[in-house]
Amino acid sequence: MKKWLKRSAILFAIFAVFVCGLLIFLRTQSLPAATISQTSQMLDLNGNVIDTFHAGENRRSVKLEDISHYVVEATLAIEDRRFFDHSGFDVKGMARAVMVNVQSMSARQGASTLTQQLARNLYLTHERTWQRKMKEAMYTVQLEMNYSKDEILGMYLNQIYYGHGSYGIEAAAQMYFDKHANELTLAESAMLAGIPKGPKYYSPYLDMKNAKDRQRAILHAMMEGGAITKEQADSAYAEVLNFQSLEAGQSEGFAPYFRDYIRSIAVDKLGIDEHMLNEGGITIYTTLDPEAQQAAEDAIKKTMPAKSEQQAALIAIDPRNGYIKAMVGGRDYKTNQFNRVFAQTRQPGSSFKPFLYLTALQSGYMTPVTRFKSEPTVFTFDEGRKTYEPHNYNDKYANEFIDMRRALAGSDNIYAVNTIMTVGADKVIETARKLGIKSATMQPVPSLALGTFPVSPFEMASAYGTFANAGIHAEPVAIVKIEDRKGNVIYEAKQQSKQAISPAEAYVMTSLMESVFDEGGTGHRVSSIMKRPVAGKTGTTAADAWLVGYTPELATAVWVGYDKDRNLSVAEAHLAAPIFAQFTEKALATVPPKIFPIPAGVANVFIEPESGKLALDTCPTRRLETFISGTEPTEACGTPASAGEEGGAAKEDGAGAAKRHSWWQDLKRWWTD
Repeated sequence: MKKWLKRSAILFAIFAVFVCGLLIFLRTQSLPAATISQTSQMLDLNGNVIDTFHAGENRRSVKLEDISHYVVEATLAIEDRRFFDHSGFDVKGMARAVMVNVQSMSARQGASTLTQQLARNLYLTHERTWQRKMKEAMYTVQLEMNYSKDEILGMYLNQIYYGHGSYGIEAAAQMYFDKHANELTLAESAMLAGIPKGPKYYSPYLDMKNAKDRQRAILHAMMEGGAITKEQADSAYAEVLNFQSLEAGQSEGFAPYFRDYIRSIAVDKLGIDEHMLNEGGITIYTTLDPEAQQAAEDAIKKTMPAKSEQQAALIAIDPRNGYIKAMVGGRDYKTNQFNRVFAQTRQPGSSFKPFLYLTALQSGYMTPVTRFKSEPTVFTFDEGRKTYEPHNYNDKYANEFIDMRRALAGSDNIYAVNTIMTVGADKVIETARKLGIKSATMQPVPSLALGTFPVSPFEMASAYGTFANAGIHAEPVAIVKIEDRKGNVIYEAKQQSKQAISPAEAYVMTSLMESVFDEGGTGHRVSSIMKRPVAGKTGTTAADAWLVGYTPELATAVWVGYDKDRNLSVAEAHLAAPIFAQFTEKALATVPPKIFPIPAGVANVFIEPESGKLALDTCPTRRLETFISGTEPTEACGTPASAGEEGGAAKEDGAGAAKRHSWWQDLKRWWTD
């Protein structure tokens, strides 16, 4: 026993000497320069700065005595209730956190003191390594040695991030409530004290329920600590807070919806810590094309009536690599930050039909000359137990047999439902999924043909890009790479592309959708604006209007409608098309017009429109039609020019005929318009 006590005493003495020596050493060392002032940047495709994080004007320091005592009490109650009793490390808090985490088998509770948080925010990154934890411990000791508790508390409240670009309690008080920090009430203080835990979760601008739940937890903690009474806590929680709108400096500027999207991608998908994003000096390289973005904002502003409450959204993607070139989520970001590009509550209407007709072409049952009669029809499904009676727009019917090209151009609903009854709704859903319609909930019912299930503009543009890119679907990309403050690449996008459909199938669908802008098509009213080959489809429901279309370089979805339950007038439903046309022409003003390249596996033959048969020389009417090779008609109308010419002039070399046809049509339209 004596030997054991002697050894213990020696070990204790050695440990005491070591601790004393370490404390003396730390006392003589200077704290490193704070890293909190590092500014992060967001760059567009040309390398121009479109946003900065942690701009200097967003940090306003004040003395501790100029901060409401409610803020101090709320912060200590929820972050470090034994702040004035410990020397930088809360041993009791650590033990409690360990017990809670062990019992729950998860990291539910942390034990960092305010001093530890300050050391981490001022001098370190937020990487989870033992080396960082050791440095944090040393800096925590140094802070406690060199500063008083009030000084540490003041520094903490002046540097902590409160969301939306505001650093420090003074900046937060002015942004949220247009007050100084010393004017904050108990309810306001409890609300603000909850935000630093997770600004994207507890900001009242982003999620009021989470913010109120956090406020209630803080008020309860203050009550338990004796800072306030139960009556004060209940009264503060019931108080209706008067938040001011986000100021222009935080809410407007260039491409605000895109900037918000980049933030969410960086934090939620790429795992970039919010503190690193706002304070770490990182550089985010994005895909935004400033000319295209300006064209998008101008087209919407020019087309939409200034006093109308109608909303609009536009998303443009380069189909060749998935780069998001432009994004407008609404008409006024300052009053409403909801990004309608990602709204999954809007019905695409007839703009969904290309997925239906692609399925028809793939089925082997139908070709562009397959005919159905356009007339009022009652369809039976579910083994005869149910019926469905669609109607054409304004109850206008051809009352004759029409083919796929005419049905798509004129948006005939009877033809569409006949098609889905022929090929099967399940197959249509499979096709849409292959092209990028992933999040939408679709049911295999006849009305699917008419786009009755909501899809976001984002997914519509992405899916249409598959047609423009020879059947290759490129996953959308917004961030090309991210570099840290030293220029080291910490993230780099890898293009994800796959051959979703064959090039021939994509080209035939493109040829069909070009007719939408020809005379008789639903997009013809804007054909005079378009000075280049373009394909697309309109879509109109009672509350939504769309034009989704593309050139070889750009796939764009335009949606217009009201946020609340309100139907569109005829004039309001016609606004999507001019937005699309004006945007496309301005965004591609410096790009020479290009035809869609014709791949192998495509057959271009002259057909007789009334019958869909091959049109020989003696047929009264002829039209050049595009088919997937092997599906073109074999039965002929008329007789050949001579016995030595099999098929006469009815069948030409596919690529040559299509090029002559396409260029002649475009040249004729451009000249006459």
